[in-house]
Amino acid sequence: MRIVVTGGRGDLGGRVVRELQARGHDPVPASRRTGVDLATGDGLDAVLEGADAVVHAASSQTRPQSVDVAGARRVAETLQRLRSPAHVVSISIVGCDLVPYPYYRAKVDSERALEDAGVAATVVRATQFHSLAAFFASAGRVGPLSFAIGDMRVQPVDIDWVAQRLCDHATGPAPSGCRRATDLAGPTAYTAREVADLLATHDGRSVPRIVRVPPFLPVLKGFSQGAILPDPDAEIGGRTFEEWLASQPVPLPRRFHSPT
Repeated sequence: MRIVVTGGRGDLGGRVVRELQARGHDPVPASRRTGVDLATGDGLDAVLEGADAVVHAASSQTRPQSVDVAGARRVAETLQRLRSPAHVVSISIVGCDLVPYPYYRAKVDSERALEDAGVAATVVRATQFHSLAAFFASAGRVGPLSFAIGDMRVQPVDIDWVAQRLCDHATGPAPSGCRRATDLAGPTAYTAREVADLLATHDGRSVPRIVRVPPFLPVLKGFSQGAILPDPDAEIGGRTFEEWLASQPVPLPRRFHSPT
């Protein structure tokens, strides 16, 4: 199958490309580095011509409306103009409709763009990747203290496993319209203290003292009340946070990796 992967040079998209190659398919990375600009639509006609499926993994924390939302809309519109039956598989976030955070709202808008377009599409929501959970825990530590939002817990998921499941959907049967697949989540939910303790042990540092930040804003309340945790019927898989952390360098780099 010829499968176009938006954000195919990024962290998640690159893993999707490699997994598709390992399965014997023909993945085509689509990003500005390959001449495709989702914000303007440049290059989309050429790259989508003859595609059997599209994995929309492109995302931007700073420009989500231009990349996540407009990208999904332009992909759908281009497929319709080409009269292509290609199946669009789009990554989203568990709880994005419950937390009024701009990036999460953009994910909801991206889902609606595909639904409104009427193309064959599968939306796959996943919890936060292990690297993001680690980044927030590291960013929240200041000296001997670590700041936590209320009673917030996270159930991070292995990015490699998510990439595999996206490939499963892209190479499987296409739906007749837009559908939402079963949510994806990692095996274990962690409190802020548990993540902070695991990171401290990994880095060989002292365990920090947790300082609870009251969730006084709507976004913080959503996080604290468990909006980003998966429902009981979510699909569970991939490495645990501990297993992922054991494969990382010491000390863990204190930087954020965008999924795309």
